Amino acid sequence: MGIESSCDETAAAIVRADKTGKATILSDVVRSQIAEHKDFGGVVPELAARAHVVHLDQIIARACTNASHTLSQVDAIAVTAGPGLIGGVLVGLTTAKALCAALNKPLIGINHLEAHALTARLTNNIQFPYLLLLVSGGHTQFIAVTGVGEYQIWGTTIDDALGEAFDKTAKMLGLDYPGGPQVEHLAKNGDKNRFKFPRPLLNRPGLDFSFSGLKTAVRLAAEKIAPLSEQDVADICASFQHTVTIILAKRSANALERFKQEFSPQNPTLVVAGGVAANKAIAKALDNVAIQANARLIVPPLNLCTDNAAMVAWAGIERFRLGAFDDFSCPARARWPLSEPDMHVLNSKSKFESAP
Repeated sequence: MGIESSCDETAAAIVRADKTGKATILSDVVRSQIAEHKDFGGVVPELAARAHVVHLDQIIARACTNASHTLSQVDAIAVTAGPGLIGGVLVGLTTAKALCAALNKPLIGINHLEAHALTARLTNNIQFPYLLLLVSGGHTQFIAVTGVGEYQIWGTTIDDALGEAFDKTAKMLGLDYPGGPQVEHLAKNGDKNRFKFPRPLLNRPGLDFSFSGLKTAVRLAAEKIAPLSEQDVADICASFQHTVTIILAKRSANALERFKQEFSPQNPTLVVAGGVAANKAIAKALDNVAIQANARLIVPPLNLCTDNAAMVAWAGIERFRLGAFDDFSCPARARWPLSEPDMHVLNSKSKFESAP
């Protein structure tokens, strides 16, 4: 069973895997909190935590019902232990610890970013290594994924994450929350060439990102032509999105070139995960990059790109196979970089290597 409560989705899922590695999602229940936060234009941490307290037990029960399983039938309980809003993380982690204590089941604390990083192995059963572009509300990173617990951070944002930049752009333009989908929708009817926005770090060495200056340029452009007409808003959205796709495409091409040089894979794979992966313009641009690099692009289904518990359950399965379990001292973490050494996996590999 997987449990997810790191932000504003309350989720539980049950995932089964056979000995060949093929996975089946038996249930995947997600309750969004958009209605609770809409009036505030963003997630309010205290409200999010309270909603998790109210609804998590019901979500877990529904996941069991949908999977036709009882809690006593699951082999282990995996739960997001960070990073995220600390109140929400605590709700999920405390619930998981209580269930494990009552049922005598193993506890597996999952890094939310690792769950995203391993999702393509759930959906496509791909092998290590592969290149991951994680684009979400809180993170924008290139990660070379070489094994469970083995992650090389090649590039990250030095300021705003891309999802945050989308949402803040939407808020400046007076669009509804969540803003990312609103920007994408309006961009379809806008002129992407009307505004020449900056492309921070585009031609500099390395694979880092910066979106703060782009966000500021959007604000200045909107203020200059205020009051905004509907077409003005659509043109700003289109120009912003077009700029973002150029930045991601250039950086992704560079990252794929480095990946091929360092790993010499027979079939290089670029995986895109996180909520921003749902943006069709971005997905199309990255598909073109992959084709030009003679690489494969994998974008998991939308419901597995945004926050969900099926990816947490799958990450739990990956760690269960390694014997990488946690005790009840497992802490809730607001910050938890993937680059930290993973002692659980390092200490348990001998068990995995000797396993049939």
